[in-house]
Amino acid sequence: GPTPKTVFFDITNGMKGAAPPYQPWAAELYERRKADLAKDNPDAHCLPIGALQMLAHPLPKKILHSASLLVFLHERNMEFRQIFTDGRPHPADPNPSWYGYSTGRWDGDTLVVDTVGFRDGLWADYYGSPLTDRARMTERIRRPRFGALEIAVTIDDPKTFDKPFTVRAFRNLLVDQEMIEFICNENEQSTDHIEKPVYNQAPQK
Repeated sequence: GPTPKTVFFDITNGMKGAAPPYQPWAAELYERRKADLAKDNPDAHCLPIGALQMLAHPLPKKILHSASLLVFLHERNMEFRQIFTDGRPHPADPNPSWYGYSTGRWDGDTLVVDTVGFRDGLWADYYGSPLTDRARMTERIRRPRFGALEIAVTIDDPKTFDKPFTVRAFRNLLVDQEMIEFICNENEQSTDHIEKPVYNQAPQK
């Protein structure tokens, strides 16, 4: 069937017909990755997927929250993300990483998360919108009602986009539930098929 229209697959979803303000190199790379059916997406190779894809990824996340730290545990590959809420500043020169360095503060009922320190070459979505090491991600996370999370994400990456822009992700929130173990590399058999996709071959006559 058709690919679902969600921010996970394409960050343009919900932008009311607009496209992210890609710089020309980024627009070209995005279109090439999409045409290749996202075969090089880190998700397809059991690599970490980065903070933006984690937010919108369909597999469950568990949130652990204390006064000074909030942790996202992702069922996929047992990945995690830390958000420090103890008032600390970002490091002057954070070690580049898949998930960056995140600090958070409360603005009323909204958790505002500021993340920098990404490694270069990340995928912002499944189709391959690029993110670079200059990216800054600001999330505004709130619960508009029981059982729901609303996340507004502003992306500012001057190497990739001409100006910042904001997308929104909506997640279901389940309480008193547990995750199961999901190890992407365990008995992984798909990579060889991805490298030589049968769906790109001409039909046999």
